[in-house]
Amino acid sequence: MQAYEFINSLIPPLKLTDRAGMALAWMEEIRTDSLPVADQGRFLGFISDEVIFELNNPDQLIGKIELEAGPCWVYSDKHIYDVLRVASENQSNLVAVLDRENTYLGVVTMEDAIAAFADSLSIKSQGSVMILSMNMSDYHLSEISRLVESENTKILSSFITNDPLDGNKIKLTLKLDKPELRHVKATLERFGYRVIDHYQEESGISSEEDRIGNLLRFLDI
Repeated sequence: MQAYEFINSLIPPLKLTDRAGMALAWMEEIRTDSLPVADQGRFLGFISDEVIFELNNPDQLIGKIELEAGPCWVYSDKHIYDVLRVASENQSNLVAVLDRENTYLGVVTMEDAIAAFADSLSIKSQGSVMILSMNMSDYHLSEISRLVESENTKILSSFITNDPLDGNKIKLTLKLDKPELRHVKATLERFGYRVIDHYQEESGISSEEDRIGNLLRFLDI
């Protein structure tokens, strides 16, 4: 799941000789609030519709407008996780993709990255989600998996985050292949694991909106 696999070919880069009015027209057509700018294969940054509206000059050349530069890009061989990280750090809906010679290849949208991330975590698979809180020293996925499988259930994917309520603990989110959680929860708690939340899914995911919603719930955002 490398970044180049998810480049959105419908989002073209602007050139320095393009005009602000054309950029706004493209943004409206593509339904985005920013576009990448490239010159001779070099990524220069992004330009937003807000900046163009403030200029109020549709004939202004893109090359004369200050761009939102910064490190909002990844190399093409980076994992989709890195795309999400960079997008979050820069609060951007677009992340540029460069090859190892720093040649601009295209952009990945946040929506495409989230959808790919959701697929990698089995979010669209029917089942359930369970969240445990524990010390990092108590985290042994092989042991937890053994206990889960003792109840004829499998872990489809797992995700670790810091526990915002206790800096010394982590939260382990498990995606399980069965919707019924009662026996798994009881077994984990019997062996000293603290289950702080769980979600049961009665039906499969039917839409992109549902899938993204389940991703955010999976990450406990």
